[in-house]
Amino acid sequence: MSLEQKIMADMKEAMKAKEEATLRGLRAIKAEIIKAKTEPGAGGEISEEKEVSLLQKMMKQRKDSLEIYQQQNRADLAQKEQEEMAVIEKFLPKQLSSEELKEALQRLIAETGASSPADMGKVMGAATKQLAGKADGKTISATVKELLSK
Repeated sequence: MSLEQKIMADMKEAMKAKEEATLRGLRAIKAEIIKAKTEPGAGGEISEEKEVSLLQKMMKQRKDSLEIYQQQNRADLAQKEQEEMAVIEKFLPKQLSSEELKEALQRLIAETGASSPADMGKVMGAATKQLAGKADGKTISATVKELLSK
C-alpha cells in the first residue's frame, strides 16, 4: 500500500471520527504528494525514498514554525504545528535513538577512514544516504562533528 493510499484511508477515518487536527495534517501530506507527482519529470509517480524525504521536509518545516511560534508566544499556532507533526510522524520510519545513531556513525567513520573534522564531508555524504529517514540532518551533523572532534 502506497503512502497516498494510506493517507486516503486515514482521511476517511478522520472524517468519520470528526478529528480536525488529524484531518488537517493528512490533507497537508496529500497536498505535498500531489505537488510532487505533478512536478515536471515526475511522470505522475513518486518513489518511496521521495515520499520519505517529503515527509522529512514537512516535519522540518513544522519544527521551524513551532520554534518561531513559541518565541512569539503564539500557543494557538504552536499547538496546530504540534498536532500536524504528530500526524506526519506516524508515516515516517522509526527514528534512531542517540545511541543507535552514534553506533551507526562510528561504523561509517571507520569505513570512510575519517579521522578529523576536515573529513566531515565524506562521512556526511555516506550518512545522509544510509540513514535517510531514520534521523534528521541536523542531528546527524552534530553527532558526526562531536565524534570527529574527539
